[in-house]
Amino acid sequence: MDDDRAWGWSCADLVEISRGRDTPFYAHDLDGMKHAAKALVASFSGASHLVAYAVKANSSGTVLRTLFEAGTGADVVSGSEMELALRCGARPSDVVFSGVGKTDAEIDAAIGAGVASIHVESIEEIARVAARANALGTRANVSVRVNPSLAKEAIATHAHVATGHDEAKFGVLADDMPHAFASLRRHREWVVPVGVSAHVGSQLTELEPYLASTRAIVPIALEFRRQFASTMGMIDTGGGFGIDYGKGCILQPSDFVRAVRPLLESAGLGDLRHAIEPGRCLVGSFVVLVSRVLQTKTSPSRPELRWLLVDAGMNDLLRPALYQANHRVAAIAGGSGALVPWRVVGPVCESSDDFGLHELPAEAPSLVCFRDAGAYGFTMASRYNGRALPGEVFVSGGIVVGDVRREPCETWVSDRLRA
Repeated sequence: MDDDRAWGWSCADLVEISRGRDTPFYAHDLDGMKHAAKALVASFSGASHLVAYAVKANSSGTVLRTLFEAGTGADVVSGSEMELALRCGARPSDVVFSGVGKTDAEIDAAIGAGVASIHVESIEEIARVAARANALGTRANVSVRVNPSLAKEAIATHAHVATGHDEAKFGVLADDMPHAFASLRRHREWVVPVGVSAHVGSQLTELEPYLASTRAIVPIALEFRRQFASTMGMIDTGGGFGIDYGKGCILQPSDFVRAVRPLLESAGLGDLRHAIEPGRCLVGSFVVLVSRVLQTKTSPSRPELRWLLVDAGMNDLLRPALYQANHRVAAIAGGSGALVPWRVVGPVCESSDDFGLHELPAEAPSLVCFRDAGAYGFTMASRYNGRALPGEVFVSGGIVVGDVRREPCETWVSDRLRA
């Protein structure tokens, strides 16, 4: 067991939090999140900016309030996320609404709220937003998300989270932007063209894909400014800044900002409000998923085969099954002896409910945690197999300041009886 807080938590603290509490549950370090957010905001060195936190990464109200108080806004991809962000204190002028398939009701809500920008992701969506603005008798702030059309292999991330290639559903292809400009001009009575945006992919651990994406949209931004100089006020270079899941990541989120700022300034775009859309990097490293060990499974004839069965499953933490992601597993209570490889698996009736091989004590621990679980952990959780949603605990200054207990299993039964 590692009790030196080198990975952000004291084993003793997690054991104490676990007393009398159903597992699995997510434990959040709010102080770490606040520090990360303030550091990213500071990296702009006074330049006009918007750090629009991607709410989809971790949508807890406690987390949102913490980040908004630290100076961020919000990047939302649904009407529900927008409503949540606004109710947690985000200013409409600090909210951007992304997504390829917004409903009319969501567009109406975004227009009514007066968000900084509705990021349209197709030429057709410009007309849809204009029609809704017309119906409401007002104008809508619109940015065009540009697909930088990078080669898939140049994006250097998992295929499921690479968005900046021309086969992805996201954004308007650079070659199609003249048509987008024409649509914006045609609908100027109801749309206010405020800027351009791009997002190349997630979990970026190298600068070049982000810089390549920015270089691709700079000439488009310059043309946008030439055509809509009176209303353009924003350029959004996206997010996707990676964290260290155990294979190393020497870059900090601020490195991406400091690398891309000179590109914008040298192009004459440095005076625009520079928006970014970080998610994972503000929350991922500051949350662990705590789980109890249910039992071990070994093979008398194949002693090298050993499984550690825990009460957290793929319904609680989907990333390993969905992205083949690796979350380091740490023993936090019990266990002794030399470290040996255990295959850590959950109780869900799927072969993909497998968290991989991890070095843990030969005498199995009683309590473990999955590290770096703050991004796309709880937000992707489900009740698959009739399992309850995990609990959530929020810690600041060494004190539990928020506590959502794991829901009772009867909730699922009641829901299915009504269906």
